[in-house]
Amino acid sequence: MKQGIHPTLHSVTVVCACGNTFETHSTKQELRLEICSECHPFFSGKQKLIDTAGRVERFQRRYGKLATA
Repeated sequence: MKQGIHPTLHSVTVVCACGNTFETHSTKQELRLEICSECHPFFSGKQKLIDTAGRVERFQRRYGKLATA
């Protein structure tokens, strides 16, 4: 491997907007996240469905399951 072409690796503390922090390695000095595994709905199981102007209901009517006879 060539010498002097690789970026330096730093040990950093990652800070999420929810307040969660964890240690990792990065080429950047500081990492700030908007969403992490603690606050992401897929990992936390706390999915919030935000309905704007009845779009979910309109989608359900248009493409939802048909009633079984």
